[in-house]
Amino acid sequence: MQLSVIILNYNVRYFLEQCVLSVQKSLEGIQGEIIVIDNDSSDSSCEMMKNRFPNVKLIENKENLGFPKGNNIGVAEAKGEYICILNPDTVVAEDTFKKILNIKNWSDNTGIIGCKLVDGTGEFLPESKRGVPTPWIAFTKIFRLYKIFPKSMWFNQYYAQHIKEDQSGIVDILVGAFMVMKKELYLEVGGFDESCFMYSDDIDLSYMIKKLGKSNYYYHETSVIHYKGESTVRDGTYMKRFQEAMQFFYKKHFKKSVFFDVIMRVGTFLFSLSKKNQQKNKINIIDEYVFFTKSDAKLNVSKPIKRLDSFNQFKRNEERNIEVIFDTNSFSYKEIIKFMTENKSKKMTFKNYFSNSSYIIGSNNSNDRGEVIVLK
Repeated sequence: MQLSVIILNYNVRYFLEQCVLSVQKSLEGIQGEIIVIDNDSSDSSCEMMKNRFPNVKLIENKENLGFPKGNNIGVAEAKGEYICILNPDTVVAEDTFKKILNIKNWSDNTGIIGCKLVDGTGEFLPESKRGVPTPWIAFTKIFRLYKIFPKSMWFNQYYAQHIKEDQSGIVDILVGAFMVMKKELYLEVGGFDESCFMYSDDIDLSYMIKKLGKSNYYYHETSVIHYKGESTVRDGTYMKRFQEAMQFFYKKHFKKSVFFDVIMRVGTFLFSLSKKNQQKNKINIIDEYVFFTKSDAKLNVSKPIKRLDSFNQFKRNEERNIEVIFDTNSFSYKEIIKFMTENKSKKMTFKNYFSNSSYIIGSNNSNDRGEVIVLK
């Protein structure tokens, strides 16, 4: 078998369904398998998987074992030469795995390959490619020096800004939402370190593989949606766990940093302020809906809705707040992702419609939980 896709789920039933549907399409023509590990979800995730995807291997943990251990359990069951660690709040394009697995991308020196991630608004997620977060590099990130001096190697290393988002290249750290590597390599470094519950696990794995002399690679020629807020809600608990996770990383690979502890406390305060500003600036009023569909499906929404059967028919109106809804039976995920990235705007939001399961799903902000509307 060529590829095993490992999806660790925790209480994101609808995002999981969308993810598995997209993975199934992307695996067409590939000898692959999907393994879903559920970390004791209290929603109907497992019931949905058994009903909608009876042929997908489902592992039901009896407690929340955390990100590292949950994924390690899935990899232990994998039969593929390659594995993909994939978050359940992602959507992959139909050609994502074919492109990533192209033999031209792999050599004896290849470590992990990641790809271009965008959020639910079509915005590029800079954590798609990163440098090793030493205390200094963490400092440049927390105080946003990377934005002030984006071309300076002293300040731009956190998000590996020496490589543009539309440029492939070698980077130190890749994000755990989407990682492809050989299973043999994953096992060689011991997989994710189970001493860490979550958050620094992808940094640790990337760094361990880098220490072996392998090259981690950011591949920009395919894009994946990562709603992000579903798996990582940015709140006080997140900041506390993130701080603990980074301390774990430093203790394991370097020495304890007092400097880092100080800047993390300052960073937590700055984060809380920015969170309040995000809530103030958040747009909740929709002036118009645009529904892209080639079917006769009907949506009951509170504002006027314009039905279009082609993306070429769309004309942006910068004066109005528009929510675009895609019929996933009418358009491919690749087409949807392309439209989102080309038309991203502060006045536009995007949702996906699934007629077979009767719900609309998406996210307007990468820092908050997304929205699921179950249709009656």
